[in-house]
Amino acid sequence: MSHHTHEHGGHGGHELSFIRKYIFSTDHKVIGIQYGITSLVFLFIGFCLVMLMRWQLAYPGQPFPWEWVNKWLGEARMPGGVMAPEFYNQLGAMHGTIMIFLGVVPLAVGAFGNYLVPLQVGAQDMAFPKLNMSSYWVYLVGGLVMLFSFFVPGGAAQSGWTSYSPLANVTVPGGETFMSRLLTGQSLWLVGMVFLITSSLLGSINIICTIVQLRAEGLTWMRLPFFCWAQLITSFLLLLAFPPLEAAGIMQLMDRVAGTSFFIPSGLVVSGKELVASGGGSALLWQHLFWFLAHPEVYVLILPALGIVAEIIANNTRKPLWGYKSMVYSAIFLGFMSFIVWAHHMFLTGMGTTINAFFQTTTMIISVPSIIILTALMLSLWGGSIRFTVPMLFALAFLPMFGIGGLTGLPLGLATSDIHLHDTYYVIGHFHYVVAPGTLFALFAGIYYWFPKVTGRRMNDTLGKIHFWISLVAMNGVFFPMFIQGMAGVSRRLYDGGLTYLHAQDVLILNKVMSHSAWLLGAAQLVFIINFFWSIWAGKRVENDNPWEATTLEWATPTPPPHGNFEKIPVVYRGPYEYSPAGARRDFLPQHVPQEA
Repeated sequence: MSHHTHEHGGHGGHELSFIRKYIFSTDHKVIGIQYGITSLVFLFIGFCLVMLMRWQLAYPGQPFPWEWVNKWLGEARMPGGVMAPEFYNQLGAMHGTIMIFLGVVPLAVGAFGNYLVPLQVGAQDMAFPKLNMSSYWVYLVGGLVMLFSFFVPGGAAQSGWTSYSPLANVTVPGGETFMSRLLTGQSLWLVGMVFLITSSLLGSINIICTIVQLRAEGLTWMRLPFFCWAQLITSFLLLLAFPPLEAAGIMQLMDRVAGTSFFIPSGLVVSGKELVASGGGSALLWQHLFWFLAHPEVYVLILPALGIVAEIIANNTRKPLWGYKSMVYSAIFLGFMSFIVWAHHMFLTGMGTTINAFFQTTTMIISVPSIIILTALMLSLWGGSIRFTVPMLFALAFLPMFGIGGLTGLPLGLATSDIHLHDTYYVIGHFHYVVAPGTLFALFAGIYYWFPKVTGRRMNDTLGKIHFWISLVAMNGVFFPMFIQGMAGVSRRLYDGGLTYLHAQDVLILNKVMSHSAWLLGAAQLVFIINFFWSIWAGKRVENDNPWEATTLEWATPTPPPHGNFEKIPVVYRGPYEYSPAGARRDFLPQHVPQEA
């Protein structure tokens, strides 16, 4: 295959400088590590924001106990040490934005996708190494703009992570000049989103081209690891769903700084005066454009997670994935369907019963492929001699947690039950079960599983198990009570957690339960952070290049893989999960090893 013959800079003679090698690197592995470390830092920041929110929800109106935090946040945000409602809204909006757009997606696609896809398809690098580098730097700029928005007058965005119009369009605190309108939290949020979307587009084009064009000889479509299928479909979702939101973000930014009215309806009265800028814009148009991205986005979060879990389950049950083809076809169908379900987020906007019926139906249909994949993963466990490694524990916990997340979504997909549950804590519980003990557990599993390949060292097993068990208990302590609060009708947006509402009185005690669970969850992550950094320098060295005895191509490289990945470009002879084959000497047959005599 001719496309493997070209040399990469750095092979031929001249040594790259430190800056070219580690900072502005075009090597997909370095970029994957950059994405990984950066997104983990953002996840930590997003988690710290929610820690503050949980104090306010458990002890509304009580001064925050840590004096230095109050001093640091300042009197405007914490008057007398008590959280201001505006600051609570900022924390809520930025927590959602940071966790999804700066944390989970860059970790799942940017870090895991970048690092592993070229290795698993037997390529020397990504199809477009410079594009790859720029995707990381554009992402970093977007993230820094988002963080910077906390320090401008009026603070960060406070219209929720969905930035709904007209709320997000007209909350311009003063400011007559273009710059003063641009330097507000909400405007910077939009600027940050434009950067993040651009980064995702560059990265997804790259992953698609790499998987389509650079597969090793013999690696047919049905021999691809399921992880690569998941990344491919995810990249198509990003490529097709993100541009409408990028356009919408620029339009909303124009509404805020340039006097247009794409999303501002006529006749709005703000603070007793009619809004001058308004001219027949549609607030609902923003919701359609936003959810047209944000629903496929949910599958962008979950598909890479399913890919990681599939690799780990096959490896630790020592048998082929049950129903590999049905999983692949389900994932492709999931990708197609994810584009025609977005308006189930909008049943309350009065679209009419016919449109409601259409979106209810497609929503029920899209649950089927997820269930097929989940069932296939569960059936893969049947009769396997399971190795309960740390990655496997996280992968196993992922299955029921994702199951709970999916199951609780069904009532939200039916217009009738959604009327009661919409915008209550039930929605937050449902979504977080999919993303926190779901996707995040899969990402942790992936970090523990591929850590030896990336660093040549293993993470500590005991610390890994402590991290797992505390996280599992605490996660359920945080999110399960939300279903109970939601069914009692407690709105998700109340900064006092429902203290002033009669119907919330019976379930107020759960706020304390959830907050204490959240702080316990935070403590468990400190164990992970210590384990992660300690293992980089002092972890136990791996005995060989394939410590888990896995079959896919990334384990055929030296550890850690050099620039260019493979000493000799592999040829693929069989499917990705040939575990326990009949009559073989060992219980696994790697894809690149010719059949034994």
